[in-house]
Amino acid sequence: MSYYKHHVFFCCNQRTNGEACCNDRGATEVRDYAKAKVKELGLSGEGKVRVNMAGCLDRCEEGPVMVVYPEETWYTYVDKSDVDEIITEHLQNGRVVSRLRI
Repeated sequence: MSYYKHHVFFCCNQRTNGEACCNDRGATEVRDYAKAKVKELGLSGEGKVRVNMAGCLDRCEEGPVMVVYPEETWYTYVDKSDVDEIITEHLQNGRVVSRLRI
């Protein structure tokens, strides 16, 4: 049994060589927002949801990206409202958000 029901990783990689990276698209700010939102909703903690920052997940060209485990569901997002939808639909209700899935 997993310690968390869902483990969410946000790619927050910052490249300095001019290549595309998630952090250039606000990934760290959105990860901080998601972490706070999950806590606010009472979804964080053992047996619930954990939101983490990750280094490069090697999909920055599709970014910004995040992945939800254990389902191994990869998402892209544009803004906080997309992340709100992922939190509500996937993390709370168990439904993949198809329009954001990559």
